[in-house]
Amino acid sequence: MVDFEWYRSFIAIYRHNSVSEAAKTRMMTQPAMSQHLAALEAEIGEPLFARVSRRLVATERGKALYSRLAPLMESLEDTTAHLKSASRPAAGVVRIGASLEYFHECILPKLADTPFHTVAQFGTADQLLELMQEDAVELIVTSKKYAEPGIEYEKLAEETFAIVAPARMTVPELENLKEIEAWLAAQNWISYGAELPIIRRLWRAHFKRRPILQPVHVIPNLHAIRRSVERGAGISILPTYMLQDAGTDVHVQLVFEKLTVSNELLIGYKSKRKHDPKLRELIALIGEQGI
Repeated sequence: MVDFEWYRSFIAIYRHNSVSEAAKTRMMTQPAMSQHLAALEAEIGEPLFARVSRRLVATERGKALYSRLAPLMESLEDTTAHLKSASRPAAGVVRIGASLEYFHECILPKLADTPFHTVAQFGTADQLLELMQEDAVELIVTSKKYAEPGIEYEKLAEETFAIVAPARMTVPELENLKEIEAWLAAQNWISYGAELPIIRRLWRAHFKRRPILQPVHVIPNLHAIRRSVERGAGISILPTYMLQDAGTDVHVQLVFEKLTVSNELLIGYKSKRKHDPKLRELIALIGEQGI
């Protein structure tokens, strides 16, 4: 009866054209390797190698046997490797997409509590949806809900935006909306985009019309906008999760605190991953953040 190890030794000799080199790769002694080859040749009934110029060259029978054995051995070794890998406890990986600012302020502080690894990608709502459609991320935090087949959303929180100004700016105490609008319109504004995102929404919600403003700076990064406000470049609108310390901050102040506007923040994922344990755990973790 053929020993499985004879086949492994035969393949090693075939690949190295040498009993001694094959023995090194298999961590065997040369006599033991020679014994494996002799036993296999005796079982088959004819030589598998011929010695040519100090090298072992496979005979026709040896070549035929190798061509049949090699794929089977490689498949068996791969299967063994997968079984070993599956038996090891491994941390899962969740790829998450969000805006840079939200990730930095609300997700990053919670990552130390996760039992698995995360890979983050940042972008706008449109970009995050594209990443999820391409399976580049499993979960997104977004303010837009798209009616795309196979994608589901869960409400995460209400994201509130408020007006922020440099702490040293003198802001009049006004109650009349027309006077407030006039004062705000006279200020230097810093906007996330040239089309005045969020500013336009707040203006319509409280003043019932579009703002007639020309921003002095357009900066598509909320952290950079806050720094610009701190340094006196103008006023802007920021999410309140970035202003938790605004009441005691020596650099910024909230102004006309009743003038706010809200976004619904959603968690999106593909329906096929709805019950993924890693995804559910991360969703629960993110949901603990109050905004």
